[in-house]
Amino acid sequence: MTAKDHLLIETPSDGVRLLRLNRPDRRNALATPLLSRLARALEEAALDETIRVVVLTGDGTVFAAGADIRELAASGPDDAPHGPRQEAWDRIRDCPKPLIAAVEGWCLGAGCELLMCCDLSVAGEGARFGQPESSLGIMPGAGGTATLPRLVGRQLAMRMVLTGEMIDTARAVEAGLVGEAVPAGQALDRALDLARTIAGRAPVALRMAKASVRAAFDLPHGDHLLFERRRFLSLLGTGDKQEGVAAFLEKRKPVWQGR
Repeated sequence: MTAKDHLLIETPSDGVRLLRLNRPDRRNALATPLLSRLARALEEAALDETIRVVVLTGDGTVFAAGADIRELAASGPDDAPHGPRQEAWDRIRDCPKPLIAAVEGWCLGAGCELLMCCDLSVAGEGARFGQPESSLGIMPGAGGTATLPRLVGRQLAMRMVLTGEMIDTARAVEAGLVGEAVPAGQALDRALDLARTIAGRAPVALRMAKASVRAAFDLPHGDHLLFERRRFLSLLGTGDKQEGVAAFLEKRKPVWQGR
């Protein structure tokens, strides 16, 4: 199988793109070719005006169990700090459209870091989340020490990273790593429900709102308020704003043009 075969691309409903990790023999291990293929698929969705939201999932037993150990074995300290793998991670994080994760089963190492790239998430009961890299003599390298503490707090992040202990879906929701828990096997259905709801909203507003919320990681509060206000004002000049207001006053469903 090629990297193309390792990512299945579907359009299950209007405005919704579904990406399925598909390396069942390797528990969806996130080798660099797969990460690069995923980055390209997200860029293609970003350029497609008919797509408004993307759902990312694995299968019923595993989201992604980590990096590809065989690839890791061939890596060394002289690898470029910003080589193809890091470039792929950056491109995934830069996806401008809402990205929803649907998780069943293992979500470990790089899989957990991929989850943290998503904007919303749904996990089935029985899913497991962790950063077990220290058992291999390494540490997380794509958000497991940088993003995880910002989501779950210092103590839980330290525990997950230093001990390698996994947490279950209920704990992940309580800590803020996952947005919603559902019965096992129902994560994808619920994520697609969320995606259809989001796909019915104004596309330009969705992109602006996502960018503004994510800026909370990077900007001081005062700077963020200005960042937010500028994007709010820019939306006042869009056709979608005019349509949204008109539809509200006329008591009808808006027809978004994405402009």
